[in-house]
Amino acid sequence: MSPAATAHAFVPASRRARSRNRPAGGGASGPHGRLLGALRHAGPALTAYLAVRLCGLLVLARLAHAQGHGVWPTLAASWDSNWYLEIAADGYADALGTRVNDNNLAFFPLYPLLVRALSAIAPGSPASVGLLLSVGCSFAAAWGVFAVGDRLYGRRAGTLLTVVWATLPVAAVQWMGYTESLFTALSAWALYAVLAGGWGWAGALAGLAGLARPTGIAVAAAVTCAALLSCRRTPRGRRAPAVVGAVTAPLGWLAYVAWVGLRVGRWDGYFAVQRLWKNEWDGGRATLLELRQQLLYAGRTPLFLLLVSAVLIVSAVLFLLCLADRQPLPLLVFTGVLLLVVLGSAGVYFPRARFLLPGFPLLLPAARALAAARSPAAVGVVLAAATLLSAWAGAHMLLVWHGPP
Repeated sequence: MSPAATAHAFVPASRRARSRNRPAGGGASGPHGRLLGALRHAGPALTAYLAVRLCGLLVLARLAHAQGHGVWPTLAASWDSNWYLEIAADGYADALGTRVNDNNLAFFPLYPLLVRALSAIAPGSPASVGLLLSVGCSFAAAWGVFAVGDRLYGRRAGTLLTVVWATLPVAAVQWMGYTESLFTALSAWALYAVLAGGWGWAGALAGLAGLARPTGIAVAAAVTCAALLSCRRTPRGRRAPAVVGAVTAPLGWLAYVAWVGLRVGRWDGYFAVQRLWKNEWDGGRATLLELRQQLLYAGRTPLFLLLVSAVLIVSAVLFLLCLADRQPLPLLVFTGVLLLVVLGSAGVYFPRARFLLPGFPLLLPAARALAAARSPAAVGVVLAAATLLSAWAGAHMLLVWHGPP
């Protein structure tokens, strides 16, 4: 069995029987023609994504204007955005130090490196460049989300998966100077490459994802596990592409962790930095204690924290549904490790919903249910309501909540 055929085995047989992800565009040949055809095929999903996010932006702008706030500073230069801009301008700290929540080595380098490189050739401030980079990456991410859903369940499900991802409660972060859009784009296309049997692309994209966020380890685990399983099913002489993918996938994450260790002069330097940010893995104890405090004992929990808690609980339930649905192994490994990292952390609680934003495979059960619905009007009502709720939640997160998203 060839590597491509082995990877294709991750897709259930009933779904493989139908043609998946065939771009419209007739007989266009060559890379350029295939790219245009694929873009036309994803056009409805990308158009719907743009409409949803523009709705969120308009609601945010309206409410920000009413409060006397500017939209641009909120999206381009607030909270973590400032950390990335500082790294792009001045680089990283060269010592561990002792101050809490103060060492920028906790932030992975790919996004600030891209901001620095693009700022050297593009007009505008680094903050504007970073915001435009995130917006551009959000469309690459939406396309990747669609591609995975389309390959597994068809064009309608892929489009609905993209829309549901765009309407998440914290989806406003997709158009902020943060790393979530970049990381989701790399993750989605890495997972798509695994499903398509492109081990070289899968390994390279997973390696880049490992340079974008700490949760890049989830992408690396997904690609490596799938590649090793492919090696077991592939004749010895044809295992090289999968071996390359398995070895390449974790290199970005490992390289940055090793570099931080060398930078601060101790082998556990990266983890020491995380401890200064009070961000250690405790198996979920701190998360459960916070949930218990909010749900049982707290008198008046901030609305945004309740929203975060709801996202965490629903995400765990959706993962169980994904298991029951027997999703392809790479997707289950990716979302499983992502949940382990996010729910098992003892770090700050309020960014957890944002940390789960790249976990789009968790939304496949919802997308499939919408795709199977017999009433287009009912689906439209559900999506319209989700869009408005997402717009309101994004505005609340950025204008009312007095902390990072």
